Amino acid sequence: MATNRYKDTTARVDESADGIYRISVPAPGTIGGFTFNQFLILDDEPLLFETGTGPMFPVVRAAIERIMPISRLRYISFSHGESDECGALPQFLEHAPQAVALVNRIQNMVVIGDSDLPVQLIGDGEELSLGRHRLRWFDTPHMPHCWESGLLMETTTGTLFCSDVFTQGGADTTPFSSGDILDLSERLRGKLAYYSNLKGAGVHLERLAVCNPQLIAPMHGSAWRGDGASLLRELSSRLAAD
Repeated sequence: MATNRYKDTTARVDESADGIYRISVPAPGTIGGFTFNQFLILDDEPLLFETGTGPMFPVVRAAIERIMPISRLRYISFSHGESDECGALPQFLEHAPQAVALVNRIQNMVVIGDSDLPVQLIGDGEELSLGRHRLRWFDTPHMPHCWESGLLMETTTGTLFCSDVFTQGGADTTPFSSGDILDLSERLRGKLAYYSNLKGAGVHLERLAVCNPQLIAPMHGSAWRGDGASLLRELSSRLAAD
């Protein structure tokens, strides 16, 4: 019988920006050590970006409950259809009866499918107000992977929720960094080759760069404070050289 490897795990919670919380679940045995980060935006209509896997749900739920009741969640969003991105989506929607899955058209088709989960569609470039925070959605097909991929920008604080872009290894990473996360993430990309199609990556990265993000918030590894536009353009240059 399978056991829940996260049953004795506690997530780390740090406020990344005003009203935005990074919830980090360590996974020491995963590809040499890994973190799975979810991001909670506390506002009039709170949003969770990334759910973690189904077995992580009790850990992430407990972390959220340290900030607010889980029943207050209004939106649950994710980048693409992998288990660490949205595996716990049904559990979150069950425990937050006012919440909907905030998804793009392709996610609704290939991830939500014929389920009866409540959804709200968001289009490429469309904005959504949560109260004090304002979000902008970007369709980023195949960047870094999956046809339905999309990324979310919180424009009030300049926070880019970039999912698997700038993925870094390690199960005990610092919550924030101003150091070189690009080389760290590029070494891991070279080893795992997790970008599925580089053809449109430069276009997607430039659209994100012109928003001048000040905080890069990846799902795996440390968040990064600094000139996000320059970091995104440097990544674009490296991808173009491949």
